[in-house]
Amino acid sequence: MPYRAPSADYQFLFDHVVKLEQVTATERFQDAAPDLVSAILEEAGKLSNDILAPLQRNGDMHPAHLENGVVRTSPGFADGYKAVAEGGWVGMAADPEYGGMGLPQSVLNAVNEMMGGACLSLQLNPLMSQGQIEALEHHASDEIKALYLPKLVSGEWCGTMNLTEPQAGSDVGALQSRAEANEDGTYSVSGQKIYISWGDNDFSENVCHLVLARLPGGKPGTKGISLFLVPKRIPNADGSPGVANSLKVVSLEHKMGLHGSPTAVMQYDGATGWLIGEAHNGMAAMFTMMNNARLGVGGQGIAVAEAAYQHALAYALERKQGRTPEGDAILGHADVRRMLAQMKADVFAARAIAAACAQAIDMGNATGSKEWQARAALLTPITKAFGTDVGIDVAQQGIQVHGGMGFIEETGAAQYLRDVRVTAIYEGTNGIQSMDLVARKMMDGGEAAFILIDEIEANAEACKGDMPELAGPLFSAAETLRETTEWLVEQEMNDRFAGAVAYLRLFARVLGAHFHLLAAKATGADSTRARLARVYMQRLLPEHFGLAEHVRQGADDLYALSEEDLVA
Repeated sequence: MPYRAPSADYQFLFDHVVKLEQVTATERFQDAAPDLVSAILEEAGKLSNDILAPLQRNGDMHPAHLENGVVRTSPGFADGYKAVAEGGWVGMAADPEYGGMGLPQSVLNAVNEMMGGACLSLQLNPLMSQGQIEALEHHASDEIKALYLPKLVSGEWCGTMNLTEPQAGSDVGALQSRAEANEDGTYSVSGQKIYISWGDNDFSENVCHLVLARLPGGKPGTKGISLFLVPKRIPNADGSPGVANSLKVVSLEHKMGLHGSPTAVMQYDGATGWLIGEAHNGMAAMFTMMNNARLGVGGQGIAVAEAAYQHALAYALERKQGRTPEGDAILGHADVRRMLAQMKADVFAARAIAAACAQAIDMGNATGSKEWQARAALLTPITKAFGTDVGIDVAQQGIQVHGGMGFIEETGAAQYLRDVRVTAIYEGTNGIQSMDLVARKMMDGGEAAFILIDEIEANAEACKGDMPELAGPLFSAAETLRETTEWLVEQEMNDRFAGAVAYLRLFARVLGAHFHLLAAKATGADSTRARLARVYMQRLLPEHFGLAEHVRQGADDLYALSEEDLVA
């Protein structure tokens, strides 16, 4: 079975679960009419199914490589990218003043997931550009916006994000890259950056790098870092790419997966750059791009989960082995059906959480509401971590469904796991996302969390009469989440950190149940959605008991183990 973009699932979500009408009722997004959104979902599905999906194996079997200093991309990627750019898909959410469509993040999130499920290695390219576009819209000078944004929005130029250095991974403040002011208002940027996704390509006119570096006088740590826009080719006054800048791709990483996406080691030797935002305050501008990317990366996890599920289901429908209560295909075996049912249930839960995060971002942007902005902030780390965890879980279960054939590369099942594994690491590891959730996102004493829990419990209460077998477990789990949150906000920070990953998953588990119940409510007690919700409530939601217990352990037992104990 070839990849089938989940256009219909998103239409259902927008109509019944995480309703897009709330977003399009605002003045900012009033032009995103239902018929327009439906047409976008349909066309994005065609692009994903017909043009991008056939490139999935090309990227894995014929990786991007460096040839005499030039990055050569995988066969077909140039044409695939051209279709994405010319279709206007890069600039969907960008400001119409610079050629964008000004659509909600909710719609962009849906389209990105479809493209990521079709070919994650290629979809990572426009995702990076989209993050850079948003950062420049918020923080660049008018001159920079006028010159760069039309090119980035059209896809003629591509964008990247340069944070990591060999000695400075998640500890960005330890970077050593330097920048010095030139007499003409530009800056000379020097240093080396690693893990730069799509650091170069052979199909766009220019590649624009957002680079973190420290100016003279910059304080140690993250508070003294500045952000610079450093193009591969310095633009002429008319916007055409000019002379080559003083930067190069040193090498491409040999990776576990995502072979079609060139991950570069970048060297800057006095390269010409332009300051973005205020001096010594570059992290504020970079976080605009990073928060955009965290929603996008969560979506990448969900995208791969969807594709891996479809791949496993197709195999289970065709593979004949043993006798089952329902035919001779392995789908009839109870354990195979269990795996597939749980895979499908988790994909829906993660997708709905991501849609809710995008909705909150849209509502915060459109209304300026502090409550919506707080919800977006709360849901961002949950979306990123749970979405990518689900991607990994579903991909590895997909291998298991294939049995021995899943371990054979020719079936393609293993590629999903190899490709998605990094999503739990980049744009802030899932452990960092969890620590952010229990620390920064709880600085309000848990207010945003409690407001959301109130909504979940109200939904469960409303459904107790019609669907008690679904609503009852959800209400009970939400109460556990409430009590655990009340305990959490009273603890010292390291005790919070010890249970942070478990707390984030606990929150995601309850949110997933909430959205499953909404889906069942919209379609009736005897519907496919209700039957899938039952699987989630009975087989996945009970995980919340153990997660809550884990959270409440604090850190004492971990630090009771000495270094000697760990190496004994």
